[in-house]
Amino acid sequence: MSVAPGWYVDPADPQTRRYWDGEGWIGAPIPVDATPPEGPPPEPAPAPPEPEPPARPTSPPAPSGGAGTAPGYGVPPGPQPGQPHGPPTGWPYQTWPARPPEPRPHGLPLAGYGARLVARLIDVAVVFALNAVVNGWFVWRYVQEMSPALHEMWSRFINQERTTEPLPAAGEQAGGLQIAILLIATALWLAYEVPSTASRGQTFGKRVLGLKVLPVSVDAPLGFGRALRRWNTLGLPTLLWFCCIGFVLQLIDAVSPLFDHPLRQALHDKRAQTVVVQLPRTAAPNDPPTSPGDTP
Repeated sequence: MSVAPGWYVDPADPQTRRYWDGEGWIGAPIPVDATPPEGPPPEPAPAPPEPEPPARPTSPPAPSGGAGTAPGYGVPPGPQPGQPHGPPTGWPYQTWPARPPEPRPHGLPLAGYGARLVARLIDVAVVFALNAVVNGWFVWRYVQEMSPALHEMWSRFINQERTTEPLPAAGEQAGGLQIAILLIATALWLAYEVPSTASRGQTFGKRVLGLKVLPVSVDAPLGFGRALRRWNTLGLPTLLWFCCIGFVLQLIDAVSPLFDHPLRQALHDKRAQTVVVQLPRTAAPNDPPTSPGDTP
């Protein structure tokens, strides 16, 4: 005697009910305490068909009469005689990342090396003029103390004399005068550059070229401490000019912005954490007004 179709407790799992269609269990089970639906369970929806894989591109056959095999799958065919070299039509060329934009500290462009060099030369000329006034007597006395050795050196050069005899000794005051000259020159340079840079960020040369020194972190005056640290790296080696080491150190500092990226900082800028920027040009009274479409 067969069992009539209907929902019955599943003997294999008494916690569930399943539908008996008279010949076997069909459909998914339901909890034993759930109300079964009328009739058999609904048939599950058919699964969507799997997408067909894309057709594999066929490689062009090898030219007749030529040796070799056709290129493999995924490899572009090599250039044929008379065809330009390069990737096939439609293949993207390799590109490199674009150069990052130049930084603009506090919204201002960085000063160019040429403008900085001209401004420094103007400042050197001003300091030299101050030394001619203040240090002139000491330099004249130093030359007098060194004159015997200088005259002998010049005479040997003119007469092309070859001798191992030492040059005449310098005067007794030559060493003291040399120290005094270097101390005065260093003090004049400090008095010229540090106060003006601390308050306005500009020396006379930088004002002429429209340059300004600013801290990296904030748009504010440098202050005496930061201006002094900035000048120390470049100015203090003046005391070592008697052995040429000071000049070499200053030359290295002077060319260091050429190799610093992206802020073009010299060694004395790195010491004080400053940058040199180019100020915008102020319009002259006779300049035509800028139209709205012009680029500033």
